[in-house]
Amino acid sequence: MTEVIAVAVITLLAVISPGADFAMVVRNSYLYGRPTGLFAAAGVAAGVLVHVSYTMLGVGLLIASSTELFTAIKLAGAAYLVWIGIRTFRARADLTVDLEGKAGLTPLGALRSGFLTNVLNPKTTLFVVSTFTQVVGPGTPVLQQAGYGLFMSVAHLGWFGAVALFFSNSRLRERMLKAQKALNRTIGSVLVGLGVGLGFAR
Repeated sequence: MTEVIAVAVITLLAVISPGADFAMVVRNSYLYGRPTGLFAAAGVAAGVLVHVSYTMLGVGLLIASSTELFTAIKLAGAAYLVWIGIRTFRARADLTVDLEGKAGLTPLGALRSGFLTNVLNPKTTLFVVSTFTQVVGPGTPVLQQAGYGLFMSVAHLGWFGAVALFFSNSRLRERMLKAQKALNRTIGSVLVGLGVGLGFAR
């Protein structure tokens, strides 16, 4: 029971901590609407399952012990965030958006953006690997470990789904789109800043 509570608390704190996933879901939700934001949230949740899978297979220990491998993952994630951030920063301020829900980003594109943001996020790597190595006991049954991983993914889906619903609210979205230029530059700067910060973090 102590192990279950520890995993739940760590997961919830990690999920609600603002970061690259949050910025990406907000970006997709306000620019392209609710379905796109929800697909991005689903992509984030799918990314968590990747981290859980390789951790359970033991690859997580390799990543944690190999400075070179972890650095490669970190730099790839940083480059992706900087690239998306620059694209958002430079986006046209007069972007025409259909508030009735016709997305300017395909469901697959939205899913991919959330998935790659999470999979290439070294903070998520550290969160999952450290939770399984420091909290989950070596004698914990595999099915129970899988349950922990599923809980982590569902928690991400629930939180970022709520974020997508909030920022795609028609009234809020309409106000945000009126300040599109400033928001694009703010979110773009945040993504670039997160990318640069992750790239130089030790």
